[in-house]
Amino acid sequence: MSSKRKGSKSNSSGKKFKAEKDDFSQSTFEEDLALISEESQSQKTDSQRTDSQDSQLGTLIRNPAEMNNRWTRPALPEIDTTKDAIIFQQTEVDFYTGKPLPGMPGLSTGPSPIVRFYGVTMEGNSVLCHVHGFLPYFYVLAPKNFKIEHCETFRSDLNKVVLSDMRSNKDNITTAVVAVELENKESIYGYHRNTKLPYLRITVALQKLIAPSRRLLERGFECTGYPNKCYNTYESNIDFEVRFMVDTNTVGCNWIELPPNAYNIRNFSSNPSKISRCQLEVDIAYDKFISHQPEGEWDKIAPVRILSFDIECAGRKGIFPEAEKDPIIQIANMVIRQGDKDPFIRNIFTLDTCAPIVGSDVHSYKKEADLLQAWSDFVNQVDADIITGYNIVNFDLPYLLNRATTLKIKRFPFLGRILNEKSTISTTTFQSRAYGKRENKVINIAGTVQFDLLHALLRDYKLRSYTLNSVSYHFLKEQKEDVQHSIITDLQNGNSQTRRRLAVYCMKDAILPLRLLEKLMCIINYMEMARVTGVPLSYLLSRGQQIKVVSQLLRKTKLQDLILPAQKIEAGDEYEGATVIDPIKGYYKMPIATLDFASLYPSIMMAHNLCYTSLLTREAAKEMGQDEYIITPCGHYFVKSNLRKGLLPEILEHLLSARKKAKADLKKETDPFKKKVLDGRQLALKISANSVYGFTGAQVGKLPCLEISSSVTAFGRQMIERTKQLVEDKYNIKNGFKYDSKVIYGDTDSVMVRFGTDSLEESMSLGQEAAAYVSGHFVKPIKLEFEKVYFPYLLISKKRYAGLYYTRTETYDKMDCKGIETVRRDNAPLVAKLINTCLQKLLIDKDPDGAILYTKQVISDLLCNRIDISELVITKELTKTEDEYGAKQAHSVLAEKMKKRDAGSAPKLGDRVPYVIVAGVKGSKAYEKAEDPIYVLENNIPIDTNHYLEHQLMNPLLRIFEPILGENKTQNALFKGEHTRVKTVVTAKVGGLAKFTKKTATCLGCKTVIPKELGNSAVCKHCKPKESALFQKEISSLASLEEKFNKLWTQCQRCQGSFHEDVLCTSRDCSIFYMRKKAQKDLTQQDELISRFGSFSW
Repeated sequence: MSSKRKGSKSNSSGKKFKAEKDDFSQSTFEEDLALISEESQSQKTDSQRTDSQDSQLGTLIRNPAEMNNRWTRPALPEIDTTKDAIIFQQTEVDFYTGKPLPGMPGLSTGPSPIVRFYGVTMEGNSVLCHVHGFLPYFYVLAPKNFKIEHCETFRSDLNKVVLSDMRSNKDNITTAVVAVELENKESIYGYHRNTKLPYLRITVALQKLIAPSRRLLERGFECTGYPNKCYNTYESNIDFEVRFMVDTNTVGCNWIELPPNAYNIRNFSSNPSKISRCQLEVDIAYDKFISHQPEGEWDKIAPVRILSFDIECAGRKGIFPEAEKDPIIQIANMVIRQGDKDPFIRNIFTLDTCAPIVGSDVHSYKKEADLLQAWSDFVNQVDADIITGYNIVNFDLPYLLNRATTLKIKRFPFLGRILNEKSTISTTTFQSRAYGKRENKVINIAGTVQFDLLHALLRDYKLRSYTLNSVSYHFLKEQKEDVQHSIITDLQNGNSQTRRRLAVYCMKDAILPLRLLEKLMCIINYMEMARVTGVPLSYLLSRGQQIKVVSQLLRKTKLQDLILPAQKIEAGDEYEGATVIDPIKGYYKMPIATLDFASLYPSIMMAHNLCYTSLLTREAAKEMGQDEYIITPCGHYFVKSNLRKGLLPEILEHLLSARKKAKADLKKETDPFKKKVLDGRQLALKISANSVYGFTGAQVGKLPCLEISSSVTAFGRQMIERTKQLVEDKYNIKNGFKYDSKVIYGDTDSVMVRFGTDSLEESMSLGQEAAAYVSGHFVKPIKLEFEKVYFPYLLISKKRYAGLYYTRTETYDKMDCKGIETVRRDNAPLVAKLINTCLQKLLIDKDPDGAILYTKQVISDLLCNRIDISELVITKELTKTEDEYGAKQAHSVLAEKMKKRDAGSAPKLGDRVPYVIVAGVKGSKAYEKAEDPIYVLENNIPIDTNHYLEHQLMNPLLRIFEPILGENKTQNALFKGEHTRVKTVVTAKVGGLAKFTKKTATCLGCKTVIPKELGNSAVCKHCKPKESALFQKEISSLASLEEKFNKLWTQCQRCQGSFHEDVLCTSRDCSIFYMRKKAQKDLTQQDELISRFGSFSW
């Protein structure tokens, strides 16, 4: 809904909605619903439920046996446990503490961890599998001369210490440390000549006992017969789910097979009894099930059920909805099976009557409590594997739960698949260098993956705005059925037709996330990422990058008896990053060939065997032969692969070879769905390979290693310099070539070469030849590839360039820009528009003079207030509170200001804050002049156009034109002259001086003050003879403004899909919205001005 930042927030008072019986015509979205209904074979034409009659209100049946059959899953087939295997794709993995089951491995008494697989069969049946017998464990280095017969003594002594350390024992744990076993292992950190040492594997009863055990051992522990010692622990920081999945060779979203005679089926009368809503619930030992790797026939995806929903609230005017006071009036639902084109369930739950919606079921209720309970029952019966929507984690779900608490609906919170497990709300703060700081709610819905599309987009895409309206337009080229949130209550209080309008809006908000999931292949891509990295699907949205690499490392270490040290998390030293060859700035009218290293950092790690396991100390290297190790450019030592093959290179080789295979299969595949799966897999493999280097360089991480990360970047810098030398030494006139080549720029993994030729074809040929020549000078698998040619090419500075991108000689692929304001989100749209147009004139039209003239005109329009406010809106993400920023920031200061005006609709952490810079007193800071665009429009506050020229436009324009015109000439040509004259407009209704000023009428002719005796007359007595001409002039202006407003109004009606309805859109991401608001305001002012001529009749 708009008020929860899906659309734009606005406190502006538009036309008050009148709940009249208007002729509501169908929008484009309603036509889509009707078409889906016609195409759906499962839906009957008479299934439309029109609850407009009071007698039908609140008749949603809550008895599962009598509820709508279209909501339920297919019937479960007969299963013979002695003959039939159960095969399902697991979508979620978690664990709980329960009682040991007789006949299962593991503990026989006391509490025990039990893993749960939630999944779906290929037939669409839901499965819950309880896996018994697996216990958490970690390692410590055994004391010197430790003997195997002392394992029980160590266990007993440690058990006593752990039990006595407990403040409470709610789980009635009698045996905390279950077992201590002596195993020969090797630490992953450092080269140890492949020598294994005795380690103690300490198995505990519950995962939560690992932390106190680790603390007690690290603080100092004395085992009988051995001195007191501080033990360093290994793998004591591994999540239980990850540990279980690694040891059982299970990866995220793979297929699980339960063989005959290995499992027991639960029902409500069995012991243990069924505890979930899943159709099939079974128990099995952890060493009895079969985990299929996602290859060949097992790379398929089950018909996973995805529920997308959206809620609407009847808020109070100017106040963001509060669950304690404002009712939920509608909940729209769309349910689709993964792989299907359209949702097979389309319904809406409404408070009070609602007119029918073709292609959808309408369920109406008199009481809000009945509506919420009916929706809870609907969720339970649909039994979705994934629940999605837009901002559902931070708004919809918490609001539903809090509202149900307010209304005291006791049965509502049981939304998960476990019958007696309540859904509760908690708050967490996530912070990383990549994503900044975000506050998120955490809702436990057992067995159901919460895939909030907003969170996925925030992680994977850099957009100027993240409102649902903006995102939908960006990816789908379609927008919401936008309804201004300030009139939602009026629509609800109207009649069944007005509530129908609101329902259509709500349903559009529910189906858009599904369309975005399909368009962006989110579910497939995330499933493939879970399969590649081996972590549960839910981890990918709630956790960072490191857990993915840890999971892959553990799988490799398990095969080689290696273990990971549990290091304390602390910030370390920084290291030098990638090199950048100083650019030779200029506007190149000849082809510039670009040579790129393929997967540079992964290939360096593979070529030079850089890994934890191959790392040497300087002292250890002195005892080895010089041909047995390498010294990296930054002075670190690593053994060669013939002595010890590194784990990280092995992981990277597997990932890159798997990606190569996936890309090859993708080319051969003809089935569209399988092509999407393969494309998602190759993307997941690419991202995983690139994240391995970042894992070693993350100083606040699971296993940082500065020696590896600094060596990788050092090799990269050396290779870039070596490439420059090789190219320039070979491709020159001395060696028989026509021209001397020159590397004009190099950055991280690529170099730009000017071969001197004017021929595009010849430049491509030389680029391919040079790539092969240079590759021969590096250790395999390092490979330099010819990728593209820029022609022409504008090189501005480091990491800032633009050019026409050619991969074939016939025509250019695109205009490619890097680091230039065309792609930056923290600049006003005017900057991107101006720079993009200038680049088109420079690169495509090859018309520098035209670019200069266009720039001058835009500067003139800006200074004369002819630029629409929508072009001046700057957006920045609120990643910290105002106090946490080192210096005051415009967007954070404005967020606090907006919070004081209206706390409910003010931006929150993680939101992008839109603002404009308004005119202020001389010397005032930019953060003091930041203001909400809507507030500026409403109060006629003048824009500080000089700020935009000096701080937004000037530097980007100088960067672009200096390589062409020269430094001195650029400044004079663009920022001096007649086009820089300023038009001052001071008409603000707010501000310090506004309180002490009084507006007086002036003559429309000579601008003199109208005497009091003439009242509000349009002209003074001296201009009375010209009144007719002035009147006609103002009427002409009025007609012009009406025409402009009508065009904008029609554009908005066309966008919303109907020419017969009032425009209710308040999308702040749309430039037309600001234009329409401005035109509406200008029209009102002009109408008031015309009224000064007095009443007249024709």
